[in-house]
Amino acid sequence: MHRLLRTFTALAAFAALGLPAGCSSDSASGAKEEEATVREAATGSAGPPEGAFWVDPDSPAARQVEQWQQQGRTRDAEALRRISEQPMAVWPAGDDPAPDIAQATRGAAKENRTAVLVAYNIPHRDCGQHSAGGAGSADQYRSWVDTFAGAIGDAPALVVLEPDAIPHIVDGCTPAEYHEDRYQLLSEAIQRLKRQPEVKVYLDAGNPGWISEPGKLTEPLRKAGVAQADGFSLNVSNFQSDGTIKAYGRTLSAAVGGKHFVMDTSRNGRGPLAGDRQDAWCNPPGRGLGTPPTDRTGDPLVDAVLWIKRPGDSDGPCRGGPAAGQWWPDYALGLARNAKAA
Repeated sequence: MHRLLRTFTALAAFAALGLPAGCSSDSASGAKEEEATVREAATGSAGPPEGAFWVDPDSPAARQVEQWQQQGRTRDAEALRRISEQPMAVWPAGDDPAPDIAQATRGAAKENRTAVLVAYNIPHRDCGQHSAGGAGSADQYRSWVDTFAGAIGDAPALVVLEPDAIPHIVDGCTPAEYHEDRYQLLSEAIQRLKRQPEVKVYLDAGNPGWISEPGKLTEPLRKAGVAQADGFSLNVSNFQSDGTIKAYGRTLSAAVGGKHFVMDTSRNGRGPLAGDRQDAWCNPPGRGLGTPPTDRTGDPLVDAVLWIKRPGDSDGPCRGGPAAGQWWPDYALGLARNAKAA
């Protein structure tokens, strides 16, 4: 998944918003609270997952914990529990999303929890880069979304809709001839998903290091139907700090009618990789787990803190990683060991 990380541009933009460069919250006390929260994740003292979200007992991280225990790698297995025991999003794969969704919603129902799902199959996905693919046509996408929504049924679910799709319009990566079709498809997808009685939908809006001026997203989000969604998502698969995301989200919310948002904190415990690097989004070294997932955010605009990108899933074949979305245990272990504030 393509994640441009233009650090210096982003810092300049946040200076215009009145945020000091590198600030991780809106105040000194907020920074301390955020650091303490992330430190809990690092030390394992955070306790069981908070709130409503389902933990997959058969995730790649859970299977890796079991394997390492059998091999006598006890310390590594215990470190990896910081991932395996937290709720993470499910990204249904292939042309038929129903099996993955059914498994997640059934598992969640048994525990009276909510499944977090990602719809990621828009035509011309990721501009042909590491996560290229998606439906072959608009009609195929409509059918896929209908299957996706139908598989949820009456179960409670939180759906993050099409990471990158809007930001790739804004940054020019997606060719102009596809823009109007994409807006239409996203708007229809929101409407279809909202027909399910217990579904909340959050349309993806990228991250502050990618589209540094939130105002550039306003009209594209409106065209894509954000007014009918429950809100928007930020920082999916990226590394921006909690405070930076929240400040950006508040600004964007004010521009799109006060919509709420959710934020991905799965790998942002040490913030983004320093420097203005084109590939800083792709398996950057030295990153760590961020704030554990919860729907108890204490912020009226933030509906949930989530681990949308599954920690340990590769961003792509860069820095020695496997293909995008493939499990990479060594990287996962690094995230677990580095789960602390920068």
